[in-house]
Amino acid sequence: MGEVYRARDTRLTRDVAIKVLLAAVANDPERFARFSREAQVLASLNHPHIAQIYGLEDVGDVRALVMELVEGPTLADRIAQGAIPLDEALLIAKQIAEALEAAHEQGIVHRDLKPANIKVRPDGTVKVLDFGLAKALDPPAGTEAAAALANSPTITSPAMTQRGVILGTAAYMSPEQARGLPLDKRSDLWAFGCVLYEMLTARRPFTGDTASDVSAAILSREPDWMTLPQATPAAIRKLLRRCLEKDRRRRLADAADARLEIEEALASPGADAVAPAQTASRRAGLVVIAVALPGVALVTALVVWAVMRPPPQAPRLPARFTIVPPPAQALVVSGTARDLALSRDGTYLVYTGGRGQLMVRALDRLDALPVPGVTIARGPFLSPDGRWIGFFTGVSGELRKVALTGEPPIPVCRIVGVARGASWSPDDTIVFATNEPTTGLLRVPAGGGQPEVLTTPDLTKGVEEDHLFPSVLPGGQSVLFTIAPAAARWEAGRLGGSGANVQVAVLDLKTGAHRTLIRGASQAEYVDTGHLIYNAAGTLRAARFDLAKLEVLGDPVVVLEQVMTAGSGAANFSVSRHGTLAYVPGGAGSQTSGTRSLVWVTRQGREERIAAPLRNYVYPSLSPDGTRAALAIDDEELDIWSWDFTRQTLTRLTFDPSREWYPGWTPDGRRIVFVSARGAVFNLYRRL
Repeated sequence: MGEVYRARDTRLTRDVAIKVLLAAVANDPERFARFSREAQVLASLNHPHIAQIYGLEDVGDVRALVMELVEGPTLADRIAQGAIPLDEALLIAKQIAEALEAAHEQGIVHRDLKPANIKVRPDGTVKVLDFGLAKALDPPAGTEAAAALANSPTITSPAMTQRGVILGTAAYMSPEQARGLPLDKRSDLWAFGCVLYEMLTARRPFTGDTASDVSAAILSREPDWMTLPQATPAAIRKLLRRCLEKDRRRRLADAADARLEIEEALASPGADAVAPAQTASRRAGLVVIAVALPGVALVTALVVWAVMRPPPQAPRLPARFTIVPPPAQALVVSGTARDLALSRDGTYLVYTGGRGQLMVRALDRLDALPVPGVTIARGPFLSPDGRWIGFFTGVSGELRKVALTGEPPIPVCRIVGVARGASWSPDDTIVFATNEPTTGLLRVPAGGGQPEVLTTPDLTKGVEEDHLFPSVLPGGQSVLFTIAPAAARWEAGRLGGSGANVQVAVLDLKTGAHRTLIRGASQAEYVDTGHLIYNAAGTLRAARFDLAKLEVLGDPVVVLEQVMTAGSGAANFSVSRHGTLAYVPGGAGSQTSGTRSLVWVTRQGREERIAAPLRNYVYPSLSPDGTRAALAIDDEELDIWSWDFTRQTLTRLTFDPSREWYPGWTPDGRRIVFVSARGAVFNLYRRL
């Protein structure tokens, strides 16, 4: 409704803010009444945490408010940089509560409390801005300011119903406000809860693609309480739940109560902090989760890892459970990358679904939700704070990131080759790898930029082929990675089971030097219990690890047998820093091995068995006339075959010892084009 300028008051020699009503609406009686109401409301409030008004100017066609100039970023700017630390967030929230308390005592409801309307000065002082939507309550006795404003008009902005407007008012509206019902100070308490939640998590409690979707979420959904920091006191969690109670009869009724709860929490930090069960005892053992999804089993199990001495308290009992979501939420394996990632606190799981969607599932929920706007995603991984998902597009192309709050994906950089793992460092850089042999590990700022080469495989001796599967260690100064041996690059993992040639190594980012830690192993991850979890021929093992000296201590033990491992060597498991482990059962090469049948499938989903013998068929391609199918069979060797539907015969077409796959027909149906690694170099070939 206006533009705000920084100006100099030459009479009183002070800097001020001037809010000027736009010329296009200066003559609109309703908008001018709203503008005048803002001046009156602000003039009636005198509080250190509410921006003051100095005057209302009306010069010709220009109408403006002269206001206190508040230095510093808005709270929205602060949150955009990430979640605010608990103590700082509570200090800010306390001052907001004090401002609301003062306004409510004057019978004034803000009605548009949100981070963009709150500023934090460099000295930490909070100022609540823009009471322009405030509407006076029925004035209690003695509140002349409220009495004068009781009949002020209420204007609804058309922006509230426009598509895409989800960053402003709609996300902080109370249920009664979304329904168009009369408001009272409890609506401000709802918005206060939304703001405090967002400060602690850097996420809005209610989101959607449109303002209508946001309103629907406000009316029907609960915030994801698992995203709150682990150190959040129980009293603050209770305060948030009371502020965000949909039934306002059960909602917190007074800002003073919120202020008192926050003051007590600040006075006794950590006294009643709530930590998730898996962090109650870091020495109690490794928590392993097995999740089974339709088509591909993603198993989640809880086991007690017996390599450590039992703690003084009673150890946790072993537990295993399987999660089976609907088929529409099934895990889809890529065959080249790790297809799942656990948050570092172990509270939610990200995995690749149908059409390359990213699915997010909190482990205490029954359903997974897709991340909007993401398709053809591969190899998901998470930022240290759990706010961002990194992923690769398709088989090759781009490294991108997307916020869990649902904003559009953001490109980070282009990549050359096929992705082979990535890890997000605490310094907000991403270390990743591809199958391009001229580069090993690469690093790029998470905000975007040109990748920097960290390692280069030693190809001269014919021993190293590539550096894969990076995992940044705590502190961000060192990186675990896998050294792939020569001849293992395209020949089956086969990397995951290639014997002593494959190695887990550690890179010192300061010196650029790296050294081998474990032979015959790949894809290591660090757990805060002081152990490395790694893949050895489809079996997960654990070994004690000295994080300071970067040394493996003692002999390894088997944690889990038969974890699905792709031919690229990517094992489908992910471990949180506290020891929660999600994995897909299988084994080395299990992602592509086995026997399969060929079937016709109608558009209605009905299947009809084809009489071809059971073999390990992959990459089928139908001829243009529909009489034949070209496909690869991956059992004794990976070669190209043809199935004739009329004669019902299976014919081998390639006999080279190298691996051939991805057949495709020319438009006339006379030739088959396929990929082969003959001569250790990828190329296209054709079969007449």
